[in-house]
Amino acid sequence: MNPLKKIYCRTFQTGLKIALPFLPYRKPKIVGSVKALPEVIQKKKCSKVLIITDAGIRKLGLPRRLEKALAGADIPYFIYDGTVANPTTDNVAEAIEIYQNEGCDCIIGFGGGSSMDCAKAVGARIAKPKQSLAKMKGILKVHKKLPLLMAVPTTAGTGSEITLAAVITDAQTRYKYAINDFPLIPRYAVLDPKVTLSLPPFITATTGMDALTHAVEAFIGNSTTYGTRQDALLAVKLIFENIDTAYNDGGNVEARRNMLHASFYAGCAFTKSYVGYVHAIAHSLGGEYNVPHGLANAVILPMLLEAYGEKIHKKLARLAIAAGIADKDTPCGEAAGRFIQAVKDMKKRFGIGDHIPEIRETDIPKLAHYADKEANPLYPVPVLMGAPELERFYYMLMPESDEDAGNEYPRERSRRR
Repeated sequence: MNPLKKIYCRTFQTGLKIALPFLPYRKPKIVGSVKALPEVIQKKKCSKVLIITDAGIRKLGLPRRLEKALAGADIPYFIYDGTVANPTTDNVAEAIEIYQNEGCDCIIGFGGGSSMDCAKAVGARIAKPKQSLAKMKGILKVHKKLPLLMAVPTTAGTGSEITLAAVITDAQTRYKYAINDFPLIPRYAVLDPKVTLSLPPFITATTGMDALTHAVEAFIGNSTTYGTRQDALLAVKLIFENIDTAYNDGGNVEARRNMLHASFYAGCAFTKSYVGYVHAIAHSLGGEYNVPHGLANAVILPMLLEAYGEKIHKKLARLAIAAGIADKDTPCGEAAGRFIQAVKDMKKRFGIGDHIPEIRETDIPKLAHYADKEANPLYPVPVLMGAPELERFYYMLMPESDEDAGNEYPRERSRRR
């Protein structure tokens, strides 16, 4: 990255960090079960609910407990289940049509990050019907109160139930972008482990590593606060203690509950302190090839941690202590190495490879441009990189042979982000 751009990025990031204490961040109220939502809806004087989810979740029957609770309270509801793995502008338009035609006045995002992001984008368009989503791209461009928005995560990973961001893909260009504003934070987050019990092991793993990426990128960035550091450390501790149990014993309610809380705390960390180049690269891959977001993050994470080098060793050492793989007396470099190796070992246990088979070499300049545009100057990364530097990571992600391309990772795809 050229020196002038570096100065601009760091100046922007410093200004944002100074402003952090004065910005209207809020945490959603936590609800422990979907059965409590009818009371919330009635209390807020809402009468008709739009549930935004995806076909896979509906096929698994995960919304049935919510549907039964709403029916028992005589609250009419309508379901949009067309959300795809990286929600598009078309998804948002289709859900808005149901919302308006049926006279709904509140929204429940039910699913992974895709469903919750779609729900946020629907809320934003309802609040600002004359403005396109593309015009809301970036920071603080919604600035209007949304309809009552509730989030029910069915994966313990995205943290979308706490964040002020909605990531949307343009249906025509496949360009993936984020909308960031405080009204997008859901009013209520339902951390109900029972809706995650049937989540397949591979999706449990990739979404859990998505939460780990949120916590790590928030912690190693330059815009942390005492609160975000504590949230990130707690998230890392909970993930290392529970992700293998949730993966191997999906019916373990306690492990599922702890992973939901880990995802929530990781979301609290990165919604203030932001993420980094892992996410920027992952978003470009999701937009172009529909690579599930959690999977992309899991593949990329150790690669970027190694690239940052000694700059983040002290911070990785603290994460290693939280993860239980080092202690205070372990030299920083050694502890950092243990943490990176632990992430690699986690990937190996879960059958997650080191490459993204979909990448086409001719697309790499465009993908790197998208990542650069997303990350700079917003993300307070430990080491700044421009598009030319980011290109090398896409080359590293390309399969080394046709055989690799056919066997890189399980083809089990989630319709959740």
